[in-house]
Amino acid sequence: MKQPGLDERKAYILATVVYEYVATAEPVASQTLTQKYNLGVSSATVRNEMAELEAAGYLVQPHTSAGRVPSDAGYRTYVDELMQPEALTPGDRRRIRDELHDATRELDDLIDQTTRLLGRLSKSLAFATKPQGETQRFKHVQLISIAPRTGVAIVVTSYGVSAQSLFELKADVCADDLTRLSSALNARCANRLMSEIGDADVAAVVAEQGLGDDVRGAIVAALQSARAGEAPEIAAAGTQNLLDQPEFADVRKLRSILRIVEEQRTLYDIVADAMTSENPRVKIGHELGNDELSDLSVVTVPYRFGPNAIGMLSILGPRRMPYARLLALASGTAESLSRRLADGDVR
Repeated sequence: MKQPGLDERKAYILATVVYEYVATAEPVASQTLTQKYNLGVSSATVRNEMAELEAAGYLVQPHTSAGRVPSDAGYRTYVDELMQPEALTPGDRRRIRDELHDATRELDDLIDQTTRLLGRLSKSLAFATKPQGETQRFKHVQLISIAPRTGVAIVVTSYGVSAQSLFELKADVCADDLTRLSSALNARCANRLMSEIGDADVAAVVAEQGLGDDVRGAIVAALQSARAGEAPEIAAAGTQNLLDQPEFADVRKLRSILRIVEEQRTLYDIVADAMTSENPRVKIGHELGNDELSDLSVVTVPYRFGPNAIGMLSILGPRRMPYARLLALASGTAESLSRRLADGDVR
C-alpha cells in the first residue's frame, strides 16, 4: 500500500533509496539506482522523480553532491507503508531459543542476558524495561540501625525496585532486634505478590517481635514506595555498537548521544508511550523528542510475564537502520522471552 500522494513509481524509488542507503551509508544518486536496480526507466526520469520526492519532503540532499538520503518522513513512509516484513533466519531463531532456554531463573539476570543477546544480534544498543503489572513480588526487607533510635527500611522486589524509608523510634532498639524482625518479615512474605502484602501482615510480625507502631509505620511506608516505583528498572547493552556506525564518526556528537542514552530516565522516556501497546512501535529521528537524539531511531516490542505484566524490548540505533530485520529480531526475542517467562520457574 503506497502513501497518499505517491504514485507506484515514486513509492518504489523511495523504498529503493532507503534500501540502498541503509546498505551503504552513502547518499544515493539516480545513476546508482538505474545501474543496480531494474527500475525500467532512464536515469533522467529517476533523477526527476527523486527531485519531486525531495520537494515533497521524503528525501534530503545532505550536501552539494548529487546523492540524496531519506528524511524522517521518508523513513516513516517506508516503515509504515512500503517495507516488506522479514522473518528471522533459522540460525537466529535457534540461537535466541537456546540462549533463553539455558538462562538463569532469576528475573533480573534473565532480562540482562536477553538484552545482551539482542545487542549482539542487532549490532545496536538494546535495552529492556522490567515487566510492570500485578506480578511484582516481595524478595526481601532489610532493617538497619544507623543510630540508637534511627534506622532505615530497605525493600527489594522482583522488579529490581529497592525502596528505602528512614524511620525515627520512640525508644532504643538494638540492631539484633531489627535483624530478627527482618528475618521474620522475610519468612512471612517471601515471594508473595506485593499487592497481597497488607498492613495487617506487617503489624502481626512487628507485634510478635514486641516492637512498636513506629517500626510498623516505617516498614509500611517502604512497602508502599516499592509498590509505586516511579519507573521500571532498565537493562541496557551494546552501547559500544554505536561506535561502529559512520553517522557517529564525529566524536563530539557520539559523546553527546552516549551521555544521554546512559541515563535510564532518558531511555524510559523514549518508550514510555509504548508501555500500554500490544504491538511493535517504531520512532524515527525527531519523534524521539530530543534534538540530540535526532540521528537515532528506536524499535520497541512488548513481551509478557504472566497474564497482566508487560515489559518492553527496544533496539536503539542510527536512523539508517535495517528496520525490517530489527523488528524481526526484537519480535522473535520478545516471543522467546515471553515463553521462557511462562515456564513458571522464573523468580
